[in-house]
Amino acid sequence: MKRTLWLTIGAMLMLCAGAASALAQGYPDRPLRLIVPFPAGGGVDTMARILANKLTDVVKQPVLVEHKPGAGGNVGSDLVAKSPPDGYTMLLNVNGIAISPSLYRKLSYDPLKDLMGVTQVAATQFVLTGSPKLEANTVQEVIALARAKPGTLNYGSSGIGGPLHLQGEIFKYAAGGLQIMHIPYRGDAPVLTALLAGDVQMAFMPQSTGSQQVASGQIKGLGVSGRKRWPSIPNVPTMGESGVEGMADGSWYGLFVAAGTPPQIVQTLYQAMAKTLADPEVSARISASGQEPVGSTPAEFQAFFRSEVARFARVIEAAQIPKVD
Repeated sequence: MKRTLWLTIGAMLMLCAGAASALAQGYPDRPLRLIVPFPAGGGVDTMARILANKLTDVVKQPVLVEHKPGAGGNVGSDLVAKSPPDGYTMLLNVNGIAISPSLYRKLSYDPLKDLMGVTQVAATQFVLTGSPKLEANTVQEVIALARAKPGTLNYGSSGIGGPLHLQGEIFKYAAGGLQIMHIPYRGDAPVLTALLAGDVQMAFMPQSTGSQQVASGQIKGLGVSGRKRWPSIPNVPTMGESGVEGMADGSWYGLFVAAGTPPQIVQTLYQAMAKTLADPEVSARISASGQEPVGSTPAEFQAFFRSEVARFARVIEAAQIPKVD
């Protein structure tokens, strides 16, 4: 009886494995969705469109970019986490997804359990920018002004709980506990508009968008994260050079699918993205914005993602950043 039971179970497992293999062999046979959990016009949107064009050629199916903004990127992330685990709905997100578990009191999904990392697409950094109307021109002048007039300065971000928000909070903590007001917007593009108009005084911007605006002279470049200056804006010092330590780590772009997606499909997606990132035109466009293509394996990215969740948990606790609803 036991032998019959185990033979039956074994046969079922073989059937499941065979079905998964067949599914992977025929994948993809219809258009794919690439979910961007932020509004159009920001850094994630730009990256998604760079990738989608070439990825369409690689997989021989249309890759459709869809924007699902809200809750610091969690609306779009939740959508993908709850999508069918078949590889047809992908998520392109930044390191904010590693921040959310420690920042939000309640999440409708668990990033570590409900999503599967496919690959780290790229690594990037942030630039602290200032409105043309901001009287400070350096990081040290910002710190001096914030200390002289506590609570009078403000900074914008692309949403509560997002990477730009947390970067601002890290800056306040690293600079000695500054009192600077946070003003959230719905995406990078509205923050940039507010900076240009002087509606906000400062903002940490992604390297892909912020460096262009600083180089053109539209907004001020106060300091950059990372361990070295950026070639695109070489006159802007690092935060370390400006006397603010602990801001060398930057951000990243990662590709995810729903947990439970068959390993063969995850591997197919990884290989397709690796081929996309290796394309000279794609690589050049990513590098031109000051970012670095990565293309790590699913196992490497999943391990890195877990380490980032742990790192941000320590940062949030050390900076005593209050949880948000």
